[in-house]
Amino acid sequence: MPARFETLPNRRAIIDRRVIADALGSIPAGDAAAMRQAATPVLRGALDRGRAEIAGRLAAHPTRGHDVAASYAFLTDQLLRLIYDFTTLRLYPQNNPTAAERLTLMAVGGYGRGEMALHSDVDVTFITPWKQTAWGEQVIESMLYALWDLGLKIGHSTRSLDDLVRMAKSDLTIRTAQLEGRFVWGDERLYDEASKRFDQEVMAGTARTFVAEKLAERDARHKRMGDSRYVVEPNLKEGKGGLRDLHTLFWIGKYVHRVRSKGELVHKKLLSPTELRRFQRAENFLWAVRCHLHLIAGRPEERLTFDVQREVAERMRYANRPGRSSVERFMQHYFLTAKQVGDLTGVFLAHLDEEFAQRGRRFALPTLKRKPRNLDGFIFDRGRLNVPSDEFFREDPVRLIEMFAVADRHGLEIHPVAMRQATRDVRLIDNQVRRDPRANALFLDVLASRNDPENALRWMNEAGIFGRFVPDFGRVVAQMQFDMYHHYTVDEHSIRAIGLLSAIEKGELETDHPLASGIFRRIISRRVLYVAVLLHDIAKGRGGDHSLLGAEVAETLCPRFGLTPAETETVAWLVRYHLLMSATSFKRDLSDFKTILDFAEVVQSPERLRLLLILTVVDIRAVGPGVWNGWKRQLLSDLYEAAEEVLRLGHKQKGRRERIDAKQTRLREVLGWDEARFDAYVRRLPDAYWVAEAFDILERNARLITGAQTENRPLSIAATADPERGATLVTIYASDHPGLFYRIAGAIHLAGASIIDARIHTTRDGMAVDNLLVQDPFGQPFDDPDRLARLRLTIEDALANRNRMADRLAAKPSPRTRAEAFEIEPNVLIDNRASNRYTVVEVNARDRPALLNALALALFQSKVTIHSAHIATYGERAVDVFYFTDLIGDKVTNAARLKALERRLLEAASGTVAERAAA
Repeated sequence: MPARFETLPNRRAIIDRRVIADALGSIPAGDAAAMRQAATPVLRGALDRGRAEIAGRLAAHPTRGHDVAASYAFLTDQLLRLIYDFTTLRLYPQNNPTAAERLTLMAVGGYGRGEMALHSDVDVTFITPWKQTAWGEQVIESMLYALWDLGLKIGHSTRSLDDLVRMAKSDLTIRTAQLEGRFVWGDERLYDEASKRFDQEVMAGTARTFVAEKLAERDARHKRMGDSRYVVEPNLKEGKGGLRDLHTLFWIGKYVHRVRSKGELVHKKLLSPTELRRFQRAENFLWAVRCHLHLIAGRPEERLTFDVQREVAERMRYANRPGRSSVERFMQHYFLTAKQVGDLTGVFLAHLDEEFAQRGRRFALPTLKRKPRNLDGFIFDRGRLNVPSDEFFREDPVRLIEMFAVADRHGLEIHPVAMRQATRDVRLIDNQVRRDPRANALFLDVLASRNDPENALRWMNEAGIFGRFVPDFGRVVAQMQFDMYHHYTVDEHSIRAIGLLSAIEKGELETDHPLASGIFRRIISRRVLYVAVLLHDIAKGRGGDHSLLGAEVAETLCPRFGLTPAETETVAWLVRYHLLMSATSFKRDLSDFKTILDFAEVVQSPERLRLLLILTVVDIRAVGPGVWNGWKRQLLSDLYEAAEEVLRLGHKQKGRRERIDAKQTRLREVLGWDEARFDAYVRRLPDAYWVAEAFDILERNARLITGAQTENRPLSIAATADPERGATLVTIYASDHPGLFYRIAGAIHLAGASIIDARIHTTRDGMAVDNLLVQDPFGQPFDDPDRLARLRLTIEDALANRNRMADRLAAKPSPRTRAEAFEIEPNVLIDNRASNRYTVVEVNARDRPALLNALALALFQSKVTIHSAHIATYGERAVDVFYFTDLIGDKVTNAARLKALERRLLEAASGTVAERAAA
């Protein structure tokens, strides 16, 4: 019995093999299939009782991951032994077995390590001495049927001794599984012979190859899983910093040094005693989480998705704290654990270098840079920056900061031994070091480096130096934001934003961000921008507006970093208003001049505008993959250009008439119409239309409208993919009537699309011209011809009232099931000051199918006319903004009417209207 099973308390409460064996022994002899069928309820009862006992132990001691993982493996062992004995002694007994009629049952993989979760695979290998016999085939087949009858997921193989050696030599996965091989039951001498041959014929002399292949396999797995420890829905088995990384370290230790237990890693000097304790703590925590996850999901789930994170946190008894929920505290513990796994991996790889690398070289890295000059006391060790002595940091703690500045200056990696010493000596950074001008200057050199600041800051964060030197940053290390919008922890998001900022400055992202790349060259306050990007989210999790609180942090930190009072003021302003530009662009009508004036009044200077644009771009891009798109780029560019004009010319609406005239002149030239025809067309459309729409849309609208008139069509719909905007432009030209927009919104949802922006215009002769930008559920344009045709047909059917749209909408399933994990209280904000012409309402709600349709219907029932709609989604949260007037074109100002409108919108946002309709 494995040592870890022997430490389990009261094993017979999990399963008493003698009692079950007696019950199986009492089954009357007869047909083998009938006997096996009679044994199934007995075994099923034992399995269910054992699982219930283990689940109870986990509930009572929710953090004992090692014990629970071992308990599931112990229960499986006992069942396999019972089934083996029942099969070989009762079903297919042997009176005079031959030498070939021997069989060994070996656990492999995770089960071989003696670690399982509730729904882990039972990986077993049946070993035979030579070629399979008829008796062996009967036994193995019967055992597998018995295991399948119990509902266990079996990963099995049958191999002779020669097969085992041959396949382990040729296949890395099989070799790794065999490395974890453990005797369960059967002929023990046969198992010993298999182990001996595996050791002598497979492992001997192949350590270097095995290590190289396992590290390559690990890197490929990391890349597949997103290559970050800090994704907010991590895979705790396969993800970076997860269980598989710990397994890889043990496999390497086992293969290279023949260690049998994790404790032996210390004897082989692969880990220090402190590091072994970290290894065991990390493994225990990850196993506890995995076991809870399997119980909650009822299946072999390895991904900590939002819909289970809260329940896992509750089961593991995390509590709410001021400014931070229990689930955020639990996930922070998870990410800190993943970070520890990364630290241990670095130490391990350093030992591999020492053991396997040739003199002057590094393992698996044949060529190295030449030794750089002037390393400020640090040393050059096989291509990496190292420390000359164990006391190096203690002699001068500022060197803990200097190490990263030197590494960045010379483009060097930092040696894991140096990282280990830095982590050990991190407590040397006290207030005296934090106030040291030289230390702060070095930190600012790293932060605003023209080389690779992201890499240097990430190393600094991994070593714990960053959070120690800047305690405010330490508060957000490994801190997740419990929402579906942010893909990374706060510290990882901020460091990635610095990397994006550096890439934009170098011109590496000019295709994606032409405006930001162009204006960076005009930035005067370069280091101000880097500091602002670092600090923009530093006050998250403090139980207040993180923008306001972050500005206060900036006012304290910037002088310490060595920034001037003017630079400090600018950083604090940028942190305070870092969400202003995105909020204005995505939630407000940029064709309404008051939007631009209000924005410019806050910004006040062209330099601040440039800084704010670049900060906004990197903030959005660093949220995660797929968040940035062409439409957001265009909105931000439009706001920047309009605000720059106001700041340059003053707060007067100069140029509005000139811009309209310029668009009309250009359109006349492109269309080639005669003067009378074009003037008649222009007179039909209000000035707001000419201001709101880009030139390419004006041209498309003109051709659609004249085509409809020529062919006498009462309804015309055009849908064209627009890669520049990252969306599909849908234009509807129809007779205007109340409720038009809510029908269109419902139809577009039924076609599988989402509206991200809507401009709604009415001609002076009563026709509606609606320009909508739509995307598919993955945030991409509709570009398939069949989908575009279906989109047009669905809108036509809705406007002609050919189907029961409300019933079809109610029946359509939600594409965002995980959004149900979040509690978002709907909120309606009505503003009569944001526009001179319109009443503006902003609705915040949980995103759900046909939300826009429900809100537009509520506005229709409130007897108002929608002029534009602006739709933004932030993960599970939707923010829909409408500009509207009453039916005669005035703002809605009556208090009672506004109250009734607010009530309708709240009901629509919460879904109570839809629920009543369905009932």
